[in-house]
Amino acid sequence: MSVTDDQADQRTALGGPGLPQERRLVTSIPGPRSRELADRRTAAVASGVSSSMPVYAVAAGGGVLVDADGNSLIDLGSGIAVTTVGNADPAVAAAVAAQAAQLTHTCFTITPYEGYVEVAERLNRLTPGDHAKRSALFSSGAEAVENAIKIARHHTGRTAVVAFDHAYHGRTNLTMALTAKSMPYKAGFGPFASEVYRAPMSYPYRDGLSGPEAAKRAITVIEKQVGAADLAAVIIEPVQGEGGFVVPAEGFLPALQEWCTANRVVFIVDEIQSGFARTGDLFASEHEGLVPDLITTAKGIAGGMPLSAVTGRTEIMDAPHAGGLGGTYAGNPVACAAALASLDHFEHGGLVERAREIGTLLLDRLHAAQASDPRVGDVRGRGAMVAIELVDPASGEPDAALTAAVARRAAREGVIVLTCGTYGNVIRLLPPLAIGDDLLSEGIDVLLGALADS
Repeated sequence: MSVTDDQADQRTALGGPGLPQERRLVTSIPGPRSRELADRRTAAVASGVSSSMPVYAVAAGGGVLVDADGNSLIDLGSGIAVTTVGNADPAVAAAVAAQAAQLTHTCFTITPYEGYVEVAERLNRLTPGDHAKRSALFSSGAEAVENAIKIARHHTGRTAVVAFDHAYHGRTNLTMALTAKSMPYKAGFGPFASEVYRAPMSYPYRDGLSGPEAAKRAITVIEKQVGAADLAAVIIEPVQGEGGFVVPAEGFLPALQEWCTANRVVFIVDEIQSGFARTGDLFASEHEGLVPDLITTAKGIAGGMPLSAVTGRTEIMDAPHAGGLGGTYAGNPVACAAALASLDHFEHGGLVERAREIGTLLLDRLHAAQASDPRVGDVRGRGAMVAIELVDPASGEPDAALTAAVARRAAREGVIVLTCGTYGNVIRLLPPLAIGDDLLSEGIDVLLGALADS
């Protein structure tokens, strides 16, 4: 589907407060003002809260972020896939301002408001499947995951939950149990919630299995270690996020869903990072025609405002008793206003098509780099959710030190990239869909230059 002229004009308008779309370094990275703020932070902020970039942001829009020293950096991270429509998008900012002037909070479980209802209606319509659906809104991705598990347990009367190797689902107690990676997310924070089990993920680069083969392996583990009779839910990311942007082999996800359906196990798809046009479909589930029983969303849903949701089959979502779901800030009216403006962009702004264009550009450049540099073990991803896995070329073992060095060098050159992966050896690219091709290409030039020099 091609992008119309009107869609292209609307996309061009995405760009925050009119910031020049350029990489511009006026000081070293970090500059003196950022270093001053870092000193203040050390004295005021708990040391357990870390940051991957050494600069302090003052403005952002389109594909750039401006720091406290006036440096303009290319943003290839989108605040971990949150500012998908562009940071400080004008329509989102206007919706936030208008709602904030009207009312900022009532608590939906006390005095409800239309914005919450409208967001739920939109999610029910846009998420995969044409069955009857209901939605509940929350504030963070972890909160959405926790509530999806609560709902599944209440509906089935069962307690066990299966997550997968390399999974990331959050930092709360239950979601830490679901998350696979220990450091930094779980180390020292136990004990964790019980009745959580782990199955092997399809990881084509490392396991060499087809989708059906990997699914058979996972189902065998589930049946042996848990048993379908005690299993409330299986939860999985259709493209893993923190685990390394692992894209499962074709056929893996549909086989899991088929098994869940046959055994009356709730199939939960976590689209918190992969949803809302990020992968070149509105939801990554659509790539293989998945229709989840429950789907969790957050991050890109509201253009930077804190909002999340669980959407799913009416008979499952309506299982909990009245008052069993909710939260003081859940579905905040300002965040709902931002979500409605963002959803307009996703539906009508050509952003699904733009994600595909970005994916083609990224994959072409990175596959060319892989052909000439044996340290690039794998290039993978969909749409504007793409990663490279860096390895020791002699052994194929993960090279976390190289990955960290490349990210630091790119940062010094004015490009924000994120690392991830169970082994810490993956560089993930999540550019805002408002970024232009020239700026994106320059960012990749800097990243590949950093790799060549490391």
